[in-house]
Amino acid sequence: MDEPGEIAHFYDRVSPLMRELLDHLATDPGIPRPFPDIEDAMGWPRRRISSVLGGVGRIRKLEFGGRRPYHFQDERQSASGRWEIWMDAHQAHVIEAVRQAP
Repeated sequence: MDEPGEIAHFYDRVSPLMRELLDHLATDPGIPRPFPDIEDAMGWPRRRISSVLGGVGRIRKLEFGGRRPYHFQDERQSASGRWEIWMDAHQAHVIEAVRQAP
């Protein structure tokens, strides 16, 4: 997902937990990190990211054609051997702008 308006609309449509995850990813763009590392940094219990991503799946598929304002690498592609998630600099910039908007 690259279009700023679409990223902003996604942010507005998701749950507070998903917004919290997007906010966290936006603070460190471009760096893929395993789910447990992010959960630890956010003070979340294990598997919360998986639950949050599963919860947003329906909205993402129905309203956004499956697009997402973040990236994944599965355990076969990642350096850590675990699922990793990150946001690119453009996506992070849009999320930061949406957060700061009145």
